[in-house]
Amino acid sequence: MKKMKEYELIVIGSGAGLEVANAAAQSGLKVAIVEKSKMGGTCLNRGCIPSKLLLHSADVAEIVKMGHIFGINVEKFSIDFKKIVDRVNGIIDTDSDGIASAFADIENPKLFPINCKFVAEKTILVGKEKLKGNKFLIAAGTRPEIPKIKGLETSNYITSDEALRLDKQPRILTILGGGYIAAELSHFFGSLGTEINIIQHREALIPDEDSEISKRFTEIFSKKYNLYLGCEPQLVTKKNGKIIISVKKRHSSKLLEIECDQLLVATGRIPNSDILDLVKTGVKVNKEGYINVNKTLETNIAGIFALGDIIGRYQFRHSANLEAQYAYYNILNYKKKIPVDYTAMPHAIFSSPQVAGVGYREQELKQWNKKDYVKSVYHYIDTAMGRAIEDRDGFVKFLVNKENRKILGCHIIGNNASVLIHEVLVAMKSGDGSIDNISKTTHVHPALSEVIARAAVVM
Repeated sequence: MKKMKEYELIVIGSGAGLEVANAAAQSGLKVAIVEKSKMGGTCLNRGCIPSKLLLHSADVAEIVKMGHIFGINVEKFSIDFKKIVDRVNGIIDTDSDGIASAFADIENPKLFPINCKFVAEKTILVGKEKLKGNKFLIAAGTRPEIPKIKGLETSNYITSDEALRLDKQPRILTILGGGYIAAELSHFFGSLGTEINIIQHREALIPDEDSEISKRFTEIFSKKYNLYLGCEPQLVTKKNGKIIISVKKRHSSKLLEIECDQLLVATGRIPNSDILDLVKTGVKVNKEGYINVNKTLETNIAGIFALGDIIGRYQFRHSANLEAQYAYYNILNYKKKIPVDYTAMPHAIFSSPQVAGVGYREQELKQWNKKDYVKSVYHYIDTAMGRAIEDRDGFVKFLVNKENRKILGCHIIGNNASVLIHEVLVAMKSGDGSIDNISKTTHVHPALSEVIARAAVVM
């Protein structure tokens, strides 16, 4: 009988988990890593990296279209959609294949490029082989959630996974969902000339942002794309090669038919915990399927840790990278584990306009009846650089504690929001975390960062 292989650490998932596997192996542990798909995880292959490469093409196209505002007339330009997609896929596939090749002849960490599931306590089945682990790190991520809509399954719909690798640009694209994925992919396809329909069951786009940001964003998108807010899709049919989505507006009995040649589902994501058969090793999940972990990222089973999207705390690659540092330390220093410090965890949406945020949203403070805060808003257009780039919609919003002047939250919409937020992060993380760290700092004039400085002048 073949002896079961045993490892000191088994890592499931090659996104942020890959860093832990490599570091643990270099520290002397015998490590296995299991990855059923392409190396590098969702971020490299189907998420943040390929989407941002594609979005840069959209940004360039949008700048060209705006040239006339700055006295630059571009009579005509064309889109080579296949070249855009091929460039991105070439970069991504080379990076992913390079990671896989690097593991081909390595025994530690040992790569198992196949599905796995738990079959007993701290034991997984990898193909036809069983592996036993002293400790585990589960970093298996999430996948697109598919809503139950009559006719959807036979409509040849796509998710964000396939949208980033389309060979042909859609003429009319309908997107189900109004979150950050819908926002970014609307910008990509829309800026390249595709007509965009967005069906959103909420009354605003990106509703999880600060309410003022969400409102402004929705207003801007309503001028560029066809928005169907407060609508629920009831039926998807196909006729003469076209996809028809029948939607029902809230508080109305009438059905509205929306026609397109491509349907994109972006209604959220669900954790991959269900395909791991976690019950066999006793790991508990919450009602949404996310793995329950404590402050040190350990599950209810001693020695089994989890991080990233699958735990449902922050679904960003940068938060997973942060968690990976703590997971590595806690696995190697098991008797001296430390809790993850999520202070000033930011996020950004790389749409047009960009959105970035950190900390509390104003609606949260109002809901908690918090009256000990002040708000400060400053608009891009009221700065020299804001006028130079003609950003008339962007603004920076600070929420600050009245007594100690600590930054409670900052929310930005506008050009380079994903970059501007970083000054705020440093101010929140360093020293006393007060707004004075920004307002007392001399800023370059007339750099765009002046909009941060001026918003930081909170009475």
